[in-house]
Amino acid sequence: TVEELVARFLDAGLKHLLATEFAARIDVAASILAFIWLLILGRGIGDFVILAVLFCILMCVEALNTAIERIVDRTSPEISEFGRVTKDMGSTAVFFILCAAGVFLLAVSADSFGWITL
Repeated sequence: TVEELVARFLDAGLKHLLATEFAARIDVAASILAFIWLLILGRGIGDFVILAVLFCILMCVEALNTAIERIVDRTSPEISEFGRVTKDMGSTAVFFILCAAGVFLLAVSADSFGWITL
């Protein structure tokens, strides 16, 4: 069925991402710590939902960045300006979603400590 096919591709892609990309494994570990931090702070369900959405976006961007890197390595194996810029753009996308998650965690932490009101 279509559902089984999608599940098989998802499973293969996720396994490959986590097996080959150290950064993706760090992202998962950091996300687990972030969820634990929200528990410690006693945050509401809405904050957990936002963090889960940010995590999903992060993993999407990480997977797309990995795909871009693989395509560049295959089509431009020599060191080139094209390859460097293309890979840098993918890394920049990952950086910005990490920034978004960091801003979110800082904001909810500051709110929990009474420094700001969200």
